[in-house]
Amino acid sequence: MALTRFGIIMAGGTGERFWPLSRRDRPKQLLPLIDPSKSMLVEAVERLAPLIPPENLYIITGKYLVAPIRAAAVGVPDANVVGEPCKRNTSGALAYVTAVLLAQHADLSPDAMSFAITTADHRIGDDALFRATVETALRAAESQDALVVCGIAPTRPETGFGYIEADTGAPPLPEFVSPEIRPVSAFHEKPDRDRAEAYLASGRHFWNSGMFFWRVSTFFDELAHARPKLLEAIDVMSDVLRRGNEEDAERVFATLDDLSIDYALMERARRVLVVRGEFPWADVGSWPALSEGCALDAAGNLLVGDPVVDDVSGCIVFNAPGAARMAVGAVGLRDMVVVVTEDAVLVLPKDRAQDVRHVVEELRDRGAPQL
Repeated sequence: MALTRFGIIMAGGTGERFWPLSRRDRPKQLLPLIDPSKSMLVEAVERLAPLIPPENLYIITGKYLVAPIRAAAVGVPDANVVGEPCKRNTSGALAYVTAVLLAQHADLSPDAMSFAITTADHRIGDDALFRATVETALRAAESQDALVVCGIAPTRPETGFGYIEADTGAPPLPEFVSPEIRPVSAFHEKPDRDRAEAYLASGRHFWNSGMFFWRVSTFFDELAHARPKLLEAIDVMSDVLRRGNEEDAERVFATLDDLSIDYALMERARRVLVVRGEFPWADVGSWPALSEGCALDAAGNLLVGDPVVDDVSGCIVFNAPGAARMAVGAVGLRDMVVVVTEDAVLVLPKDRAQDVRHVVEELRDRGAPQL
């Protein structure tokens, strides 16, 4: 049977951890955080485009971000920018975009559709190797009646990621030599430090990249086993969307549980494979993560916008307006984040980067316009 491949880029979230650079209508996926010439979302689209034509690339995001993303002209048709009606985590997002695709492509059966699900907030250091991995993962998903997840070999005892445990007692699938594919024996939640160190030493644990690959019919078979109500909701939503009844689809969506796809499905699925992602990878989830893989100065600083620094090490100093419009100076700092925009300044230690949300919450309570 001929298969039609679709790429789905998850681009939800408000990007509050990158305030003040990110704003409600311009979150981190629309910012040029890695390549100064293009947004992270454009990078994500361009990475998949050589494998999957733009008309088959979809972006699933928050409803309020549909217009900004369409206006940003990221490289997909406007109709392919899909806004989930409300927040229902990654299981809800993937359920809704699946229903939309089934409605838009009523001529295709679930058995004739395969998905490559990626994200808009990863740093990928080798696009060609990434595409080779995606191609291998899709072939495995299409031929093995399995859900496939991309695992990244850990380089440190990271406590902020979930982990995938590969079944090293079973040989790699012989049809897929490079990159290697093995059965998954377990998923693990974010570990404490001791457990993360054990995972790193084991050689069989991988960081969960949050990238998934499956044939839609396999996805449905596993949902029927693990989450039959979610499968029923997809069926109802796709049916009413085919008839142009978006309001009924939104009502069904609002009844879904707020669950990650890992908890809702992957941890309960009967056959899951992990493809080893050997490309340089980083989850750009906070200001400190931005410096991973970037060119740093001799003191380990990431300097953007030509700030003046003296006796500064291990810092991020981000001057968004640039030196011609804003002079920024930093003296005697260690392991700090300093971000300057036209209308806001953020200063905090790297190890408190997650606490930027407290600032955002207080500004929201004040009705501040800088959000």
